[in-house]
Amino acid sequence: MKKSLILVLALMLALTFTACGNDSDAGKGSDANKGADADVKSEGVMTYAEYAAAALDTEVTIEAYVQAHQSWWEKEGVGKITVYAQDKDGGYFIYEMNCSKEDSEKLVPGTKIKVTGYKGEWAGEVEIMDANFEILEGSYIAEPVDVTTYLGLDDLANYQNQFVSFKGMTVETYEKDGVSYDCAFVYNDDNSGEPGKSDLYFNVSLNGATYTFCVESYLCDGTTDVYKAVENLKVGDVVDLEGFLYWYNGANPHITSVTVK
Repeated sequence: MKKSLILVLALMLALTFTACGNDSDAGKGSDANKGADADVKSEGVMTYAEYAAAALDTEVTIEAYVQAHQSWWEKEGVGKITVYAQDKDGGYFIYEMNCSKEDSEKLVPGTKIKVTGYKGEWAGEVEIMDANFEILEGSYIAEPVDVTTYLGLDDLANYQNQFVSFKGMTVETYEKDGVSYDCAFVYNDDNSGEPGKSDLYFNVSLNGATYTFCVESYLCDGTTDVYKAVENLKVGDVVDLEGFLYWYNGANPHITSVTVK
């Protein structure tokens, strides 16, 4: 009898531990679900679809993750910074957001921010202006979306301000308004700039169509790998490119990476 009782108690104890183990696994599953919901917007914050549908010149509030930013500077005594941000649904260009020098150093890639400003447009570029922000908990780095097949199509605009890639592009002689500059790139779009300080412009082609891309010096200055890579391009090079799909009277990507194939 005693042996039978001991066996029964042992079996009950084993079942108890098994049940506890299952409860623990269920808890881990709940945590995983919480992680999956990490991009749910706070109350009063727009989804990307709501932001995209909002009228120009109206106030907007978004939550997104810093992917990169241009150089911090002061304008009339107020700190300003231009941010490329993204969530899992779309990209945002936050132009000259109010920001102290101290806070600018906190805006590393992946940082989650809540931004309130006004939706604007300039030369086709949809942006947030006159913005203020606060830093939130959370982190997200976007993978580049390959938009090569959308070049020259209206659908490309659906990816405006996102981190994107272009594959298998051929470097062409730089031309603008029918004028050939007999080189692969220029400083400023008319070659009026200074090496290391000015934006770089270069032309690439795919399937017989040519496109103008840019290395924005306030984003990637003369010390960066991408700036140096463009300065070393030769006409005929085949390259893969990554950058942010900025818009200026059409697609004008701000390139952050160049790989010569």
